[in-house]
Amino acid sequence: QVQLVESGGGLVQAGGSLRLSCAASGRTFTMYRMGWFRQDPGKEREFVASINWSGGITYYADSVKGRFTISRDSAKYTVYLQMNSLKPEDTAVYYCNVLARRPGSPQYSYWGQGTQVTVSS
Repeated sequence: QVQLVESGGGLVQAGGSLRLSCAASGRTFTMYRMGWFRQDPGKEREFVASINWSGGITYYADSVKGRFTISRDSAKYTVYLQMNSLKPEDTAVYYCNVLARRPGSPQYSYWGQGTQVTVSS
């Protein structure tokens, strides 16, 4: 099992910034990708950004390109999401997602508990 602990959500005014963190821990595992999704009540969960663990290649949803930056600290098994120029439509619960594999097991997608981000206009 891989445990994910998220932090950094909160309330911010439009145009402001927040930084989310997600730390992965557990018994021996191989990390493939970490990323962030978000979900507003009544809507489907949507992709925000991800980073490949080995090469550091990043991917972003069009709605956040140029405003959000995903990065990782490999030594700490932690991924960050720097969110700048926040808009009210960024308001959602943000979920950390990890694609990892434990020895002898197939790849598995793990989810964090979610952290609320609220952007006021």
